Amino acid sequence: MRSNTVFIGRKPVLNYVLACMTLFKSGQEEIIIKARGRSISTAVDTVEVTRNRFMPDLKVADISIGTEELTSQDRPGPTNVSTIEIKLHR
Repeated sequence: MRSNTVFIGRKPVLNYVLACMTLFKSGQEEIIIKARGRSISTAVDTVEVTRNRFMPDLKVADISIGTEELTSQDRPGPTNVSTIEIKLHR
């Protein structure tokens, strides 16, 4: 795991905004926001709130989307889950 990565989960958006701002204030020039499944919309909201409200000088360097195959004990066979990775650069 890299120290400049924020993993998005089920917490409120502002928790992740604070995590992003903390990483930038600690000297990181680039951070990566990763999410999958239903958390993708939270990741996009996190980027937009961070850019529009707190750090207008941020640039989106790259956006990568993909699919991960997950196996679950509840369901037979693999399940496909969408993923997103957003790179922010100061």
